[in-house]
Amino acid sequence: MQLQQKTSALTVILATACGVVLGALLLYGTISYYGLDLAPTSSAWVERFPVITRTPPTQEMRVIAAIEKVQPAVVTIVITKDLPKYVASPGLDPFFNGFFSDPPQNNPTPPQTEKTRIGGGSGFFVSADGMIVTNRHVVSDEEADYTVVTSDGKKYPAKILARDAILDLAILKVEGKDFRFLTFGDSDKLKLGQTVLAIGNALDEFRNTVTSGIVSGLNRRLTAGDNGGAELIESAIQTDAAINPGNSGGPLVDVNGQVIGINTAMALDGQSVGFALPSNSIKRDVEQVQQSGKIIRPFLGVRYQLVNDELISKNQLKVTHGAIVTRGQDASELAVLPGSPADKAGLKENDIILQVDGVDINEEHSLSALIARRMPGDKIQIKISRGGEEQVLTATLEEIKK
Repeated sequence: MQLQQKTSALTVILATACGVVLGALLLYGTISYYGLDLAPTSSAWVERFPVITRTPPTQEMRVIAAIEKVQPAVVTIVITKDLPKYVASPGLDPFFNGFFSDPPQNNPTPPQTEKTRIGGGSGFFVSADGMIVTNRHVVSDEEADYTVVTSDGKKYPAKILARDAILDLAILKVEGKDFRFLTFGDSDKLKLGQTVLAIGNALDEFRNTVTSGIVSGLNRRLTAGDNGGAELIESAIQTDAAINPGNSGGPLVDVNGQVIGINTAMALDGQSVGFALPSNSIKRDVEQVQQSGKIIRPFLGVRYQLVNDELISKNQLKVTHGAIVTRGQDASELAVLPGSPADKAGLKENDIILQVDGVDINEEHSLSALIARRMPGDKIQIKISRGGEEQVLTATLEEIKK
């Protein structure tokens, strides 16, 4: 009887030992298969086994991880140009030389020039072979030269592949391979209050500056620009993450390090009010350049003003939404471009466009944003109000030739 008890005890001990060994082997196999870190706080453990994770990563840890992931892909864009070099006469102060030397037109020697830095901005790699996204206004000077400086200080001459005729967006290319690049998130899924990070060349001096904030607003419509001109920005993301001069063209990313926008503008008369173009629009341009070598944009050919409460009251309109087809302040800024798809479809000045393919025109869905989602050759149904009566027109979109 005692021998049987000892045998049973030994069997239990052996079974327990085998279970421990088997469990350890299974755990080791799981770690090896998934490539997990033994530290239970690693992001891999949190993602795959959230129940058994003891201390999931904090928000601060996620932000730091995102910055470490993004920074190597962010670049500085240096703008240089050949400008006249002033050469003073020997023995004279340059200031007085301007008064007492011969006028420039009497000097047969051509003026000397030198490469001069005239500005800068930010950008980021979107492919391993050197494709870079930035703002169009950063690389708007067709006579300037552009140099890309990577996070490790290496310099590359850049070629402009495409400038978007609608969005403040441009795509560059440098020669090389195995560049760290960023991926795009879905900007249509952004939520107010979501944490975001802006990274760029702040004040054209402090490279890879990081600021953090939240998504403060969505689908903003604004006019942005400087002394060189202004342009309308549709469907912009508003953020309180500081966007400083020089940040233009840098990425706005989420805590996973995915691009959800490109930093574009800031409100000079406000505090912590910045704007970014949504990532889904950027992604579309990148894919088009990769596939066809250019950015393809459709156009309708109307000038319009979005209906708002002021317009409704002032003009006693009988509609609550839409876009009024109207001419600009200059006489040459016609309401309907002659020969355009809008002209061919029969649109006229003072028509109110109510819908495009069944979607109401309003602040959330502007006319230009709905058109931008289409391609040249697409037919669209346009519901309008003319003289208080509604009718539907059909227009075939064409490609912008710029």
